[in-house]
Amino acid sequence: MKGTYVLILILPERKKIDVGALGEINFEPGYYAYVGSALGGMEGRIGRHLKRGKRMRWHIDYLREEADVEEIWYMPGERREECRIAEIFRRMGFDFIPNFGSSDCRCRSHLFYSPSIKNFREILKKTGMKKW
Repeated sequence: MKGTYVLILILPERKKIDVGALGEINFEPGYYAYVGSALGGMEGRIGRHLKRGKRMRWHIDYLREEADVEEIWYMPGERREECRIAEIFRRMGFDFIPNFGSSDCRCRSHLFYSPSIKNFREILKKTGMKKW
């Protein structure tokens, strides 16, 4: 299956994490929504995100070493919808980590923060995404 996905991660405590080319970033405790696409196969991409101790390839890999995946949401499709979903989060006023996960597009970020998972769930349901 191809499509767009959102990982909802939980970070239980404040952490300073080295995120490769982005350098050290201070992450607050709470929930993070990472928006990505998997046009080569969602099962493989999600499976990679669930593993720890892998080679660091993407920004999310660094955060994933410290944060647990709480939920996964997805939308099947042949088109990249990640920028549209990321823009919805941005317009809704979520805090974000600048340039995180968006080095191959013009988005400000693909990683958003909320102290509550409820806020992310409400928006994801409205976008038509489904829980994995």
